[in-house]
Amino acid sequence: MGMMAMMRVVVLLLAALAASVSSHAAVVDLAPPTDVAAEDVPDDVGTQMEVTWELSPDDVTPAKGKTRRVLGYAVFRKVAPNAGRLESIGQAAADASEIGFPANFDFQDTQPVGSVAYGNTKFVDENVESGFAYLYAVVAVGPGGSVSPLAQASIPTTAQMQYFNEGKFWFLMITLIISLVIVAFVWIAKRGGTIKVRPIAGLEAVTEAVGRATEMGKPVLFVPGILDINDIQTVAGITVLSNVAKTAAEYDAMLKVPTARSLVMTTARETVEAAYLGAGRPDAYNEDNIYYLTDEQFGYTAGVQGMMVREKPAACFYMGAFYAESLILAETANSIGAIQIAGTAMPSQLPFFVAACDYTLIGEEFFAASAYLSNDPEQLGSLKGQDIGKVIAAGLLIVGCISATLAVVVPSKAFKITTLYITDNILGVDGFEPEEDKVAEIDAELERLLDDPNPRGGDS
Repeated sequence: MGMMAMMRVVVLLLAALAASVSSHAAVVDLAPPTDVAAEDVPDDVGTQMEVTWELSPDDVTPAKGKTRRVLGYAVFRKVAPNAGRLESIGQAAADASEIGFPANFDFQDTQPVGSVAYGNTKFVDENVESGFAYLYAVVAVGPGGSVSPLAQASIPTTAQMQYFNEGKFWFLMITLIISLVIVAFVWIAKRGGTIKVRPIAGLEAVTEAVGRATEMGKPVLFVPGILDINDIQTVAGITVLSNVAKTAAEYDAMLKVPTARSLVMTTARETVEAAYLGAGRPDAYNEDNIYYLTDEQFGYTAGVQGMMVREKPAACFYMGAFYAESLILAETANSIGAIQIAGTAMPSQLPFFVAACDYTLIGEEFFAASAYLSNDPEQLGSLKGQDIGKVIAAGLLIVGCISATLAVVVPSKAFKITTLYITDNILGVDGFEPEEDKVAEIDAELERLLDDPNPRGGDS
């Protein structure tokens, strides 16, 4: 409650500052701030400007029983003659014939673009337009709406849009590295090179599950999730369906595919038909076995449950996006003794599949299944490129943890700079070069440690 009360006080203070400056303010014997300057905020789209100044000499903590002379600072803005425009949005006209603020500047008719409380020396104006030159002025605000004389920046500053964000440099470098690795692996795969993908137990069990259904004379059930074809999990599930359909065609097993979306039904029919054709069994394909139930979540679940209870499939595959229906389907199939193989990238549903199914493709294994089954060069190259990205991320984490530990244990500039560079430059937004101010802080800290003969405060 104390924190909330403090925030309310600050908000009310800032509102009072803005209101007091826009009222019948009078310039009194209040020292203005000094060294007002404005500069374009780097690495943005040209919509921000940072205004800085030195505190007013009267901005000091008052003696006990005295009133604080400076309550805050108000910031005014004027657009310098530029591209035919003389004033900014929301600002009253000053003297258009002058680049600077006029001597008879009217505080009553001009709203400040912002205000800050006492003790602050910076304000970021987030409502500027790229390509326009702005001139800023700052006044100290005292009790009763009193203000100091205007302290204005010496020259206008132009807001500019940067086409390259230097803070994202390392993100660009890592992206380029991964992209080049993906292209290289795709090139290798297309030329017959071997790209190793570790065996996935759930996919290795497809043949076993379909073979069991064939031996028992029962159908194979494939559920491609409940989302539409624009969801990547549904696409990955359809890729697995192609492999299951091909195996079912070879074993002459009946394959049933109930869908919750019409587009998924159409895609599944084309996929299964192509798989049967590829297996040399186009006559065994029956499009009526791939059918649409309903878009409604639990209506679809009830329909699939009814099919399970009536036809008792010997093998059930769940490949796609699932929600609350996951455990309902898995428990129903478990009650009829079906072998179950599931795959999804929904973290909240994975525990239910793991508990109720014989095999489960967890998260990225599900997406890797597409590359594993299809042997498509593009998918294999993408998969290996992602692995390189994981290696880079893991390497940065290991190096960062080690350097951070050594930076605490060993007072070495090299370890501290390494930690700083990894956290703020490679993983942060400080760009390519370390900030001079942060390096200076490290130097000052090391110098202090060297000068202190007893840093732990014990007896020397």
